[in-house]
Amino acid sequence: MEKLVNLESILSFYNDKRVFLTGHTGFKGAWLSRILQKAGAKVLGYSLEPSTEPSIYNLAKIGNEMTSIIGDICDFEYLSKVFNDFKPEIVLHLAAQPIVRTGYLDPVGTYKTNVMGTVNILECCRQCDTVCSVLNITTDKVYENKEWAWGYRENEPLDGFDPYSNSKSCSELVTHCYERSFLSNLNIAVSTARAGNVIGGGDFAKDRIIPDCVRAMKNDEIIAVRNPNSTRPYQHVLEPLFAYLMIAKAQWEDKKFADYYNVGPDDCDCVTTGELVDIFCNAWKDGAKWENKSEKNAPHEANFLKLDCSKLKSAFGWKTTWNIQKAVEMTCQWSKVWLNGENVRDEMDRQILEFINEEKLCYE
Repeated sequence: MEKLVNLESILSFYNDKRVFLTGHTGFKGAWLSRILQKAGAKVLGYSLEPSTEPSIYNLAKIGNEMTSIIGDICDFEYLSKVFNDFKPEIVLHLAAQPIVRTGYLDPVGTYKTNVMGTVNILECCRQCDTVCSVLNITTDKVYENKEWAWGYRENEPLDGFDPYSNSKSCSELVTHCYERSFLSNLNIAVSTARAGNVIGGGDFAKDRIIPDCVRAMKNDEIIAVRNPNSTRPYQHVLEPLFAYLMIAKAQWEDKKFADYYNVGPDDCDCVTTGELVDIFCNAWKDGAKWENKSEKNAPHEANFLKLDCSKLKSAFGWKTTWNIQKAVEMTCQWSKVWLNGENVRDEMDRQILEFINEEKLCYE
């Protein structure tokens, strides 16, 4: 098996590449923007204003070292003008309405963003003669969830239950259709990446467990946990981001790598929410503790969800670098830097470098 994961060679590949990144003002988008900036890529980010206050995008001044366009991916006319003016070589599509509970509150807006936004991005790719590699980022929740104990594989049926999950299933189907109908004929390599739950410093979203933990610590409160027995594939944000860059690079160089990929942790790091919060409390210290606040009439969310990432491992020789304990520790470190009023961008850079250095040890 050829190992294609060397992170330094991945970063070197992106030097001077023209990368169109949607969703750059979000949590994952800001971290990915910073990685690409350090790689020397020419990055244009296209997104709405940050959806949270505070936001990692503003705190780390991510927009200072890239072209940042505030725009709606549902506005095809403006999107296509920006896209064609920039003439990207690589397209990384992260923009989305990403919260399950928000999907229940605004299903129309969720489908509009997650489905038609994807259509608009792919149509821009179809009309542009410079694009070589496209990656659409979806979610582990695209699968028809049968609450079974083993991980879902890429050939399982797509049928997310709730509006968010289902809209991302639709985004996958749109991508597959555009690839077959148009983009493969234009020699554009297209993949989708179905990532598990990500954690890391700078996530301030509502209705996510780690941001809830950090907010409780900031306010000197007991952490309230709604679904302590739900199992999820948690991973540090840097794990999938480097996997995305690896996939987009590999399919640029050889279209045989264009495919659908799960990106998640090993089984040992798929933990319940209660176990995750236990790890958080042990890492945070300072008397951190939590209580069960299960809701009787809460909107439906999957109780058990795991991914089988054998395909990614087989194709690229990929494996995880940070286990769940290390992922939580790094999240706590970033959060304490922020709470202490220190430089969060320096902390991002430090963690990116540490991840790269530990990846070398991981594969030796």
